[in-house]
Amino acid sequence: MIASRSVLRRPLLAAAIGASCTLPALAYADINPEFFGYARSGIGSTSGGGSQTCFQAAGAPAKYRLGNECETYAELGLGAQLYQQQDATFDFASRVAYVTAQDNDSESLQDDDNDIALREMYVSGYNVVDGLPGATLWAGKRFYKRHDIHMNDFYYWDVSGPGVGISDIDVGTGTLSFAWVRSSGSDDGDGLFPDSGQQISDDTVDARWSAIPVNPGGTLELGVDYGRSSLSEWQEDYYDDRNVDYDNGDKGWMGTVQHTQSDWFGGSNTVAVQYATDGIITRDGNAVGRGSGALRQEGNMWRVLDHGQIWLAPDKVDLLYAAVYEDKDMDDNTGREWFSAGVRPSYYWNDIMSTALELGYDHISPQSGVQGYNGSDHHVTKLTIAQQWSAGRGALVRPTIRLFATYAEWNGDAYDGDRGANSLSASAGPNNVDFNDNDGLTFGAQMEVWWGS
Repeated sequence: MIASRSVLRRPLLAAAIGASCTLPALAYADINPEFFGYARSGIGSTSGGGSQTCFQAAGAPAKYRLGNECETYAELGLGAQLYQQQDATFDFASRVAYVTAQDNDSESLQDDDNDIALREMYVSGYNVVDGLPGATLWAGKRFYKRHDIHMNDFYYWDVSGPGVGISDIDVGTGTLSFAWVRSSGSDDGDGLFPDSGQQISDDTVDARWSAIPVNPGGTLELGVDYGRSSLSEWQEDYYDDRNVDYDNGDKGWMGTVQHTQSDWFGGSNTVAVQYATDGIITRDGNAVGRGSGALRQEGNMWRVLDHGQIWLAPDKVDLLYAAVYEDKDMDDNTGREWFSAGVRPSYYWNDIMSTALELGYDHISPQSGVQGYNGSDHHVTKLTIAQQWSAGRGALVRPTIRLFATYAEWNGDAYDGDRGANSLSASAGPNNVDFNDNDGLTFGAQMEVWWGS
């Protein structure tokens, strides 16, 4: 009797195991992985010798990029839709970024000039919240609703990072989105924290009302970002013991009003106005709406910008353009005014070949407390001509292979005696012009490509 029961159980057990193994296989059988990303790479030289110099005004958060990028950079992403039932879906996305100095065949990513970074790893659920049709729930590390100017790679609204949120809630007139994101900052207690790698952690809450129709073809986006440092008790004690006042500098907010006009001379135009305070400003870099992790900066920032792409002659000549004015007024006089303007007209010989010309200008007026670069007003003017072969017509069509020549001039010495920043940024790439030069010429070739989502 015992033997017969054992024999009976075996086929039942086998069937159960088989079913449990089959279910995941069936659930994932229709998954089609998606490959997406961005990359640029090339070769360049500086007139007079050495590898390609990149020209960026010291103190400016961006530079005009055509014929003015000195590194190999790539973002490679993998993702897939993992679930679909009626209108509800779950999607996964990941992205890894690589940067090398563009010097050799084999370049170790462990070198100081090279890096590898995990940029995205998140899951989003569309139509998964009852009562909010069309909304997307997400969690993880991601690029989040970023806004930038392509010509100079200037990200002016970008709270990307690890977080959670719900986006694109239909409210009849436009959509609402809310997110909580985190970033670590640059303040490490002047290097005196017990753990030298300990950084200040910042929380940012982002709220946006988007796609508000205000005129034919025109939409408005309104946003508020509030960031505050999340100090542990021992970090608070550390600063209290040293009489560091972090009541204002550890927090701040940024407001953004942005208007986007489609069907604008065959293209589109975007104008934005932003105001930011204290800890969200990012004193030495670019204020994007995230908390900066600095406790001891107080002040305010105004920014006005306009950028877009238009067709001057349909299918023959188009134009990228940008203008930025930014005023960082810091209480300790370490801020600066930045004015930037640029244009990039392109002439299309046919569906593949084009000629592009880019003219960019940056002017910096630092406050009296600024150290580390030219203490007076300085400017950089940069001109590039590029012959291009692309997969179609349009300034934003990729892939592209281009040959370029770039000329730049500036006032004052390029670098100080130790090759540090003076009129030019020393961190923009190889600085192979002489330290006391006030102009330079580079030439080379580059490919640029993006694909997928």
